[in-house]
Amino acid sequence: MFEYALSNGVIVSPGKEPYTGDLGVNGEKIASVGGAVKIDLKEKSFVYPSLINTHDHLQGNYRPPVGPQNGNFYLTWLPWDQDLKASKTFEERSKLSKENLYALSGYKCLFSGVTTVNDHFPHSLNSQLLPTLPIRAISEYGIAHECTSYDLKWGDGIEIEHEKAVKNNWPFITHLCEGFDNEAMHSISALEKLKILNNHCLFIHCISFSDEDIEKVAKAGASVSWCGFSNMFMFNVTAKVRKMLKAGVNLTIGTDSSATGSANLLAEIKFDRELYRKLYGNDLPAKKIFEMVTINAAKAFWMQDRTGSLEKGKLGDILVLKAKNSDPYENLVNAEMKDIELLVLAGKPIYGQTRFLDIFNGEMPKDYTKIKVDKKEMFVLGDPAGLYKEVRNKVGFNKVLDYLPFEPEEEA
Repeated sequence: MFEYALSNGVIVSPGKEPYTGDLGVNGEKIASVGGAVKIDLKEKSFVYPSLINTHDHLQGNYRPPVGPQNGNFYLTWLPWDQDLKASKTFEERSKLSKENLYALSGYKCLFSGVTTVNDHFPHSLNSQLLPTLPIRAISEYGIAHECTSYDLKWGDGIEIEHEKAVKNNWPFITHLCEGFDNEAMHSISALEKLKILNNHCLFIHCISFSDEDIEKVAKAGASVSWCGFSNMFMFNVTAKVRKMLKAGVNLTIGTDSSATGSANLLAEIKFDRELYRKLYGNDLPAKKIFEMVTINAAKAFWMQDRTGSLEKGKLGDILVLKAKNSDPYENLVNAEMKDIELLVLAGKPIYGQTRFLDIFNGEMPKDYTKIKVDKKEMFVLGDPAGLYKEVRNKVGFNKVLDYLPFEPEEEA
């Protein structure tokens, strides 16, 4: 059991003003005081809740992205799926095992400060793989692929999956309005007829929402995952996020898979903020973005009682970033992979600078390895360098994956 304190850090948590102080961890949870081990951050680091990615497809995180050809864009997701399966990216990806792909996705999350993610695939495809990841991929959710006649019929059916989510206090997660054909554009009406529109719903993309749809979603207390990069790449349009925020929709951020989306959540945050500026001519406040990838996302997952903020009794899901900007929210929004100093999952350090090995009594556990990121020695749960080498061996060349911030030949 871990007992330690991060001392003299700037603590940044939703709903509170940032303050300089100590954050204790006792076992899996945040505590008022830590144990005998204290790591002095010397007021040079910001301490945040670790980040939450509300939308990814963990089998699909391979590069480069696959999108529309010749300056065209898609009407719905279906022709993209056909293009993907005909692409060189898919051919190359197919040389890797499903275990390889899920492991890569786990590290995509880890190296961007994410400890909680949803893998938007049915349980029949991922239930054996999610527990093997170095981060938390939620297993408690109801699922549908979409709400159209041509969706992939994931799960046990929309009504049954939604009922299951309500009964168990889980999210019900589905793509929605991801396109501009007649069915996609009337998905909210279809859900209303099924009596499926409430605060358990987490809708992904929502690019063809009408103003009326937005009001209905806000009134129902449903959540939305905004995936700006993927939307623009595939459709050249994104969700009406300003109207959603004004209406009070619980808005979160997702990456989608790296087959269409950004490299990771840190890259997505930057892209989405700049996209908002281009679309609306004003800024999306960094504090709002911080909430979207922490407490808003926890609420969308029905996990706000467990994670999303740094409160006593919640899980010790913690991200420590180098302080490069005096404003803690701007510091997060502008952070890069190399700025991560420590990442903690339920009290357990899973990635960090070697100075944090004191938490392990100075000795790195056997199931950890060392790598170099930006010439700094880092410890990490598992063996991502070995994974990277295996990927390169299977595809037959030195594949570069931009969400892995190290060279496997430069292990510490």
